[in-house]
Amino acid sequence: MASIMTNSSALTALQSLNATNKALETTQSRISTGYRVATASDNAAYWSIATTMRSDNKANSVVQDSLGLGAGKIDTAYTAMNKAIEVVDKIKEKVLLAKTAGTEDRAKIQAEIATYQAQLKDNIGGANYAGSNLLKTDSAGTATQLNVITSYNRDDTGAVTTGTIDVDFSKTRLIDSNPTAADARTGTLDKDGTASTKSILNLSVSDLTGVTGYTAGDVSTESAAFDNMLTDIEKALSSMSTGAAELGAAKARIDLQSSFVSSLSDSIDKGVGQLVDADMNKESTRLQALQVQQQLGIQSLSIANGNSQQILSLFR
Repeated sequence: MASIMTNSSALTALQSLNATNKALETTQSRISTGYRVATASDNAAYWSIATTMRSDNKANSVVQDSLGLGAGKIDTAYTAMNKAIEVVDKIKEKVLLAKTAGTEDRAKIQAEIATYQAQLKDNIGGANYAGSNLLKTDSAGTATQLNVITSYNRDDTGAVTTGTIDVDFSKTRLIDSNPTAADARTGTLDKDGTASTKSILNLSVSDLTGVTGYTAGDVSTESAAFDNMLTDIEKALSSMSTGAAELGAAKARIDLQSSFVSSLSDSIDKGVGQLVDADMNKESTRLQALQVQQQLGIQSLSIANGNSQQILSLFR
């Protein structure tokens, strides 16, 4: 039935053209943004999951930064600790040499030891990274360990926990920076030895006064005093080796965790991409098809509208 009131063909063609235009708009949006799911209205479930995972990945980025900062602090301390061990080894050699040396030679040896002692102070004082020095800490300070954040964990209830790598200052402290502990320092190098009652930084082979086991003019007690010095040096070296092992273990764990967090972030990015990223090959092909459909829809609507004009020919 031909009607001038209702053009069914035109309505059908218009609906088809509107659908094509809407699909074309969606495809163009995907191509311009690169996302198949750019907003919650595109796919609420996928958008919500992707938003949460992106948030977690931002936290992982902070963790990665924390690991990098912690690695710098521990690497610095580890390097300085190893150098300090080398210097203390040299002091041990000089003390052993001084044991059988004459008074004049001991004065020369003491000058060398004093140089090494100054070197220790300089090396340890310079082992500073981002305001932290793990080898020179305050025994009375509120901070007792270095905490490096290693992970950000969120369970299915939303509860968050963080993992850390902890380095105990008491195991790495070589010099105690507590200004009130002049007579009770706890650093490996500045605390009084248990055998000689002298700290490594205060050892003096040219003047044994005050060293446990020493009596002026007594050769046998002088030998015992040197042995006590060497005993305390060995204890210090053992403690420093333990500190180096603590730093080395922390360094190795940070390296492993840093690699893991990096891989985890990549995996999360990949998973989010699979949910929301647009397939550009597919979308570009679809765009071309929709552009053709749009042109055909316009042509079809034009033909349908032209049908009404043909009714006039019936009245001529």
